[in-house]
Amino acid sequence: MRTVGTTARGIRTPIVKEGDDIINIVVDSVIHAAESENIKFRDKDVVGITESLVARAQGNYADIEAIGKDVSDKFQGEIGLIFPILSRNRFSILLKGIAKSNRKIHLLLNYPSDEVGNSLMDIEKMDDLGINPFTDTFSETEYREKFGEKVVHPFTGIDYIDLYKEAANNNIEIHFSNDPRTILEFTKDVLIANIHDRKRLKKLLKKEGANTIYALDDILAESIDGSGYNPEYGLLGSNLSTETKVKLFPRDSQKYVDEIQNKLIEKTGKNIEVMVYGDGAFKDPVGKIWELADPVVSPGYTKGLEGTPNELKLKYIVDTELDKVSKDEIMDAMKGKITEKEADLIANNNSLGTTPRQITDLLGSLCDLISGSGDKGTPVVLIQGYFDNLASE
Repeated sequence: MRTVGTTARGIRTPIVKEGDDIINIVVDSVIHAAESENIKFRDKDVVGITESLVARAQGNYADIEAIGKDVSDKFQGEIGLIFPILSRNRFSILLKGIAKSNRKIHLLLNYPSDEVGNSLMDIEKMDDLGINPFTDTFSETEYREKFGEKVVHPFTGIDYIDLYKEAANNNIEIHFSNDPRTILEFTKDVLIANIHDRKRLKKLLKKEGANTIYALDDILAESIDGSGYNPEYGLLGSNLSTETKVKLFPRDSQKYVDEIQNKLIEKTGKNIEVMVYGDGAFKDPVGKIWELADPVVSPGYTKGLEGTPNELKLKYIVDTELDKVSKDEIMDAMKGKITEKEADLIANNNSLGTTPRQITDLLGSLCDLISGSGDKGTPVVLIQGYFDNLASE
């Protein structure tokens, strides 16, 4: 019987710059790695490509001046900017661009942490101070009185209040509340910086009387004076590139994965699935940070990656139905159960504990962990055996 199940390998590629042929670079890198390491391709192998590789090849960059121009075109007066994440890499550069609009900014921060878990204040100190996060709102001055003149993030050592004030050239007032409607006390024109709840917030604020409402996915949804853009996600999924420039989430990811798949099938004779991935969707148990600061894990993937896994919970069946089966017979019995499992195991006790997450979210998280975000130099990942199970030979 087979002794190895799923494997995931980081694939090294050349350094990719704007204008490079990303399709052939990915295909050639995967083929070369397979030849070098004596890897045999199989149907349902998966090739993951990090989103930054695609965006860099596209040249999908924008200067903060372009952000400022788009914002100034959309907002005529003071801007209520609500619920951004606390991030040097993700948001401080965007705030610099928004400030280029020369509009005064009212920044509303939710607490005790942002939507992906970055801590803004100590929750135990909140308890000691009797702060009710469901009802209490306060100003920057009150925040400093309660929590101190310097409140730094435990991982980055950054005081994000100071950082964001500096990024906005101090043309900003900062407020704290978990009720998005609080912003309407300061201005009726709102830019939503929240990533995953932005549609609900738009609907809620419109109902409550907001005048102009946009979200980050509306900014740079089209090119401004030749800048990069993303028609679906705008500024969402962007990262700092330089002190004055951002790299945007890639465009046309579906076109790239389909073309790469076709070339891989042509060269290998195997039906290989392909996806573009960004942040994984997992949470750090120490820092409490949920990794997903991109709008989606995968902005483009081939059809074979649609849906959710349909798996039996092996240990549950071994401890229940197969509890009395002998050691010599239990492997064959378990393989039989897998072979005969229902096509849809939702609400079936035999799948108890197998969380039905999207396949692309699971694979994207695996790819993100393999490639890392530093200097590994493996922006492409080859996954084999992911769709196999114990009964696969």
